Amino acid sequence: MSIVASIQKLIKNLGPGLLFASTAIGTSHLVLSTKAGAQYGWIMIFPIILANILKYPFFEFGVRYTNITNKTLIEGYLNRGKAYLIFYAIITLFSTFTILAALYVVTSGLLINLFQLTNTSVSVVAGGLFILICLLLIIGRYKFLEISLKYVISILFLALLVTTILVIANGKVPEAENFETPVIFNEVGILFLIGLMGWMPTAVEASGWISLWSIEKFKNSKQKPTLKEALQEFKFGYFTTAILAIFFMIIGWFTLYGTNTELSNSAVVFADQLVQLFTVNIGSWAYILIAIAAFATMFSTCITAHDALSRVSVDILSLLFPKKEVIKNKGFTIGVLLLAVINFMVISIFSANMGILVALATFVSFVMAPIIGYMNLKNVMSREIPVNDRPNRNLQLLTYLGIIFLALFSIYYCWMLFF
Repeated sequence: MSIVASIQKLIKNLGPGLLFASTAIGTSHLVLSTKAGAQYGWIMIFPIILANILKYPFFEFGVRYTNITNKTLIEGYLNRGKAYLIFYAIITLFSTFTILAALYVVTSGLLINLFQLTNTSVSVVAGGLFILICLLLIIGRYKFLEISLKYVISILFLALLVTTILVIANGKVPEAENFETPVIFNEVGILFLIGLMGWMPTAVEASGWISLWSIEKFKNSKQKPTLKEALQEFKFGYFTTAILAIFFMIIGWFTLYGTNTELSNSAVVFADQLVQLFTVNIGSWAYILIAIAAFATMFSTCITAHDALSRVSVDILSLLFPKKEVIKNKGFTIGVLLLAVINFMVISIFSANMGILVALATFVSFVMAPIIGYMNLKNVMSREIPVNDRPNRNLQLLTYLGIIFLALFSIYYCWMLFF
C-alpha cells in the first residue's frame, strides 16, 4: 500500500483516537502542562514523557479488547467478576462530580475572557455551556463529534506548532534577580507531580471511554477496521497528545519560568494569563485568534468528556440492571442531562474554584490508575482474546512497569499526605 493510500486509510478510520486526543488536550495540557513549564522549567519534560509511556498500555487495551471481542471494556470487567464492574462504577461516579466540573470551569473562564463578560459569573456561563452541549450531544450524537473534531484538532496542532517555534525563536525570558529555583521533591512539588501525572495524558478510567467510542465507530462504519488499523488510529491520537503536551510545557517554560509570576486559580484570571502567554510571542493582534483557539480546545474537551461519561454511566447501569429497558432506550439522553445538572451544582458549591476541582479529580485518577491498569490487562489476557491477538511480551512488561511505578508513587503520596 502506498504512503498516500495509507494516509487516506488512517483519515477514514479516525474516530476513537481522535476523541481521545480531544479529551486529553484539556486540563492536563492547557492548564497543567503550561503550569509545569512555568513553575519548574524544562525538567518537567521527564514526568510528561514518563506518564505518556507508562500509561500507554492501559489505554491501548481498551481499543484492543473491543476490536477483537465487539464488547466494551466495561463488559469485560463484568466478565472478570462483578467486583471489577462495581469498582469501576465507583470511580466513574466520583469522576462525574469532578472531571466535568473542572473542564466546564476552565472553558467558562476562557469564554468570559474571550467576550469580556466581566459582569457575568462563571456559574452562569457554565450553565449556558451545559445547555448548549446537551443539545449538541442529544441531537448530533457520535457522528457530530467525529466530524467536528477532525477540524479542531488539526487547527490546534498547527497553531501550537507555530506558536512553539516562535517562542523558541524569541528565546527564553530572563530570570528575575530574586528568583529561586523551586524544589520538586517537597510537599508542594509532589502534589503538583501527582496532578500532572494523574491527568497526563488523561485519567486512566478513560480507557473505558475509548472502548465505547470504538463500538460507536463500528456502528457508523460500513466496514469494521482491523485490529492493526484500529491500533494505528489510536496511536496517532495518543502520540499527538504527547507532542502537544510538550508544546504547552515549552511555552510555559520559555515565557514564565523564572519571572516569579504566579498562575491564578481563578478561571477568569488564568484564562487571560494563558492567552497572554501566546500573544506576547506573536503580537497583540493575535490575542483574539488565540483566545478563540483556546476556547475551542476546551469546548471540544467538554463535549467529548460529557459524551463519554454519559455513555459509560449508561453502559454500567445497563450491565448492573439488565432488565431496565429505559436505560437502553433513553439512557444516553437522561445521562447527558443528569450529568449537566450534577456538575452545575458542583460548580456552584465550589464557587468555580478551578484549583480545588482539578486537585480532587487528579488525586483520584492518579491513586486508582494502577488498579484500573491491572483490570485492563486482565481483560486482554483473558480467554476471550486469541493468543496471537494478546499484547506481546514487551507490552506486557511495560504494563507491569507502569502498574508498579504508579502504585509506588501513590503509596508514597498517601504516606506523605497522612503521616
